Amino acid sequence: MSDWILYLLIAVALAFATSSWWGVRRLKALHMRSAVAGEAYDSGLAQQRVAVVLNPIKARADEARGMIHRACLAAGWEEPVFFETTADDPGFSQMQAALAAKPDVVLVGGGDGTVRVVAEALARTDVAMGLIPLGTGNLLARNVDLDVNDLHGNVQTALFGRQRYIDTARMAIENSRTGHYSEHVFLVIAGIGMDAEVLADTNAGLKKAVGWLAYTEAGVRHLPGRRKKVSIALDGSPEQIRNIRSVLFANCGLVPGGIDFIPQAMIDDGMLDVVVMSPRSALGWLLMYMKIMFKHSGKLPIMTVYRSAKVVIKCPEPMPTQLDGDTSGEATQLTVHVEPRSLLVRVRAQEQGGGPAHGSTRVAR
Repeated sequence: MSDWILYLLIAVALAFATSSWWGVRRLKALHMRSAVAGEAYDSGLAQQRVAVVLNPIKARADEARGMIHRACLAAGWEEPVFFETTADDPGFSQMQAALAAKPDVVLVGGGDGTVRVVAEALARTDVAMGLIPLGTGNLLARNVDLDVNDLHGNVQTALFGRQRYIDTARMAIENSRTGHYSEHVFLVIAGIGMDAEVLADTNAGLKKAVGWLAYTEAGVRHLPGRRKKVSIALDGSPEQIRNIRSVLFANCGLVPGGIDFIPQAMIDDGMLDVVVMSPRSALGWLLMYMKIMFKHSGKLPIMTVYRSAKVVIKCPEPMPTQLDGDTSGEATQLTVHVEPRSLLVRVRAQEQGGGPAHGSTRVAR
């Protein structure tokens, strides 16, 4: 390889690293202003009843249990009540039991699937959700600026942090071939098409070994493939026919790796950002990758973004779907809509302490 080619490759690599680093810092601050700061407030509780929905098979589950128990006792509160998920029940019956205890806050220790189940039960209630991220992606935790590697800090935030309302989204999945119908809440990004195919085909052993990077290997294998025809209707407007590989519905946009996949997607703006991806070739995928990593604001015909509160997708043939990184079956029609300010979430205080927020006066129910 000639010297000038080597120098060019080094320059491109340095430019990529610098741009990515600066873009992540700038856009992370933007998300923090919208999703974490501003309207966060103290819970006002001097005493709290704490329920915990915990996935016991996660690596640090026992450690989290001990931290939560000790923190509640140190604060002079009642002992927290723990409800463990199972392989057959990811949290539905556990949440019913938790809410029956009339908690002031429900802590969720697990991955994105457990978080979704708890959020679905807490949406449109005044019961706060505290996040103890123990999974692979930990998507919501990243989007509310939690350090997913700081277990102690996350326990403190979940119990003693400030709180604020965020948007949730709901997706109705219909399959005319099988007659199946279901509705699910999601918090970060749902989708139909290739993204769901990649999730379904990710090697479980590789995922356990290298975490979210395992999705990259499956993604490369699925790059070849044909586009599929769908109709898209935004906020009741006339349908438009598109040939797509994937359509994503983003409530917020930060994903693992520090990448702000959809910079304009904010968790509290009452809107979804709908990303229609339609590359024809490897070059198209490369152009999309460069646009995302370099945060380029220019338009790319094979990657269009729309803002909408409600989206309806119709497919002539069933296509796979996903919710926050979990596969959710095939659909011939999706109806997706945002539910503004529907979930109360604990977030980090500017000065995190080891006990209840200063000035707390109201006593728990």
